[in-house]
Amino acid sequence: MKVLIADDDPQLVRALRITLAAHGYDIVAAPDGAAAIALAAKEHPDIVLLDLGMPRLDGVQVIEALRGWTTAPIIVVSGRTGSADKVEALDAGADDYVTKPFQIDELLARLRALSRRAGAASDVPLVTFGDVSVDLAAKAVTRAGQRVHLTPTEWRILEFLARNPGMLVTRQALLRDIWGTEQVADTGYLRLYLSQLRKKLEPDPSHPAHLLTEQGMGYRLLLEP
Repeated sequence: MKVLIADDDPQLVRALRITLAAHGYDIVAAPDGAAAIALAAKEHPDIVLLDLGMPRLDGVQVIEALRGWTTAPIIVVSGRTGSADKVEALDAGADDYVTKPFQIDELLARLRALSRRAGAASDVPLVTFGDVSVDLAAKAVTRAGQRVHLTPTEWRILEFLARNPGMLVTRQALLRDIWGTEQVADTGYLRLYLSQLRKKLEPDPSHPAHLLTEQGMGYRLLLEP
């Protein structure tokens, strides 16, 4: 299981990295909120450990951004003990809340519980819609049994959507994942690539049933129209 640790305390991150790696977890880390969002889009972690008081973007903003495109479990690990902070984080989409300082055994137990939940959802090597099959492990797409050639960028967009089926994926999340930034002003890039994907994968590209645009927000892969 891949765990993203988002915390600006380097000593805590180092301790967690060593401890969790010793228990078989693959660790990636981000020192601030903006970096956490970018790294999540790139690495697709199975679980996120998140501090609330981070620079650039705070933890609640990160949770809200992540919930725009991923259902990966989020555990808040924070020194804030007030009930209002806990409620705000959980309402934003966090799955659990651990107060600093914490016992590592307690954190490991919560990770195991969420790992069992995330494992079933994350291990989806094949995604199908209509007569299209997307093999995430082989990075291959077929339509009606025939191989479909996608450009690298088309594949990355489709893969991102296929790993989050049915969910709204924001334009910002796609821009960060593909071009490494959300400051690309011309979202015509995405419209162009989605148009190309629809031509290759939709029965009627002008009236898509699966690769949907959510006006003003982003895109959604609908497996069943």
